[in-house]
Amino acid sequence: MYGPCFPIKPASLPATAMEKVLNLPVIVIAELLGIPSEDRDRFKHWSDEVVASANAVVGEVNAESQQALMEMHAYFREIIAKRRIHPQDDLVSALLLAEEEQQQLSEHDILAFCSLLLVAGNETTTNLIGNAVLTLLEHPEQWDQLRNDPQLLPSAIEEVLRYRSPVQAMFRTAKEELEIGGQTIAAGSRVVAWIGSANRDEQKFMNAHTFDITRNPNPHIAFGHGIHFCLGAPLARLEARVAIRVILDRLPNLQRINQDLLRPARGFIVHGVESLPLRFHY
Repeated sequence: MYGPCFPIKPASLPATAMEKVLNLPVIVIAELLGIPSEDRDRFKHWSDEVVASANAVVGEVNAESQQALMEMHAYFREIIAKRRIHPQDDLVSALLLAEEEQQQLSEHDILAFCSLLLVAGNETTTNLIGNAVLTLLEHPEQWDQLRNDPQLLPSAIEEVLRYRSPVQAMFRTAKEELEIGGQTIAAGSRVVAWIGSANRDEQKFMNAHTFDITRNPNPHIAFGHGIHFCLGAPLARLEARVAIRVILDRLPNLQRINQDLLRPARGFIVHGVESLPLRFHY
């Protein structure tokens, strides 16, 4: 069975049910946008490639990622054209009808929004679920504690967000010259804010490098902060809770197949693994 970012071999769980659990993020985003179920695999591929394209900032150019971006935009243009003629009960139709002061969103605006939603609402939550499973397996005492007390699940999700932040970095542009840590940053410079590093700040978190599902308070910034706070944070938390709860309930004796080194997900701004081979038995 293939999960959103980790393959696993189920014993007796219905394949269709497990597929829905492990592909929950892309299913939700596709349904919100009104995308047919048969196109979800393409959605997942495009999302992975667009995230990987962020590596172009550090000099890594990927032709496949550029191709995926063009295919995705072409697909959304087709969807937009169809919704102009036959609106449906989906987000694309709602965006086409949205109007503020008699001004409607341009096709460019809608394309940008759909692309952002696909990537931000799929890849990040996918990695959150995968990181949660991996981290809990690395800390079996915490896994047992969570299984014995499922009410700790929301707290456990918050600690995964802090300990293995699905989004490790964000780009910002300095509006004016400033100095941080003795380093001068010129106005107009593009900088990378390392969210993952901030969430391990020992001045902010006691025992910052310890995974603790009972941590309270837990003022992490995995979803950003202030005006840049992620609009999809409640949905991401809900999806993660649903997926992990099903895994807790239905996959007893879950364990890694081996202890081989895991290949990290592509795209330096995100944190996850390409695959996590698992097994379980009843």
